[in-house]
Amino acid sequence: MSWITKLKTRWGLDSIWQVIIVLVVFACTGFTVLFIKEPLLDWIRGDAEQQWWMSVLYFVLILPVYNVLLLGFGFLFGQFNFFWKYEKKTLERLRKVFKRG
Repeated sequence: MSWITKLKTRWGLDSIWQVIIVLVVFACTGFTVLFIKEPLLDWIRGDAEQQWWMSVLYFVLILPVYNVLLLGFGFLFGQFNFFWKYEKKTLERLRKVFKRG
């Protein structure tokens, strides 16, 4: 069984094309986050030099931005329902991690 067929089965998708579209959405979201990183860090930092807490703040801010972008690109590519289920699973996992602690 090929890796793409394994993804189709794991994600419960209907076709290989749907797997490809989902992978494209993940790629588009990742590239968008990559392109907004520097402007976002410049906005946070202002005229100050890079501090360690700015990187921490970036990672805290980028998580919700990434999730919103993922849903947006999922909507644009017609895979909103898949990504909505994916987000709910991800948020449930995060809730369990923080509930344990």
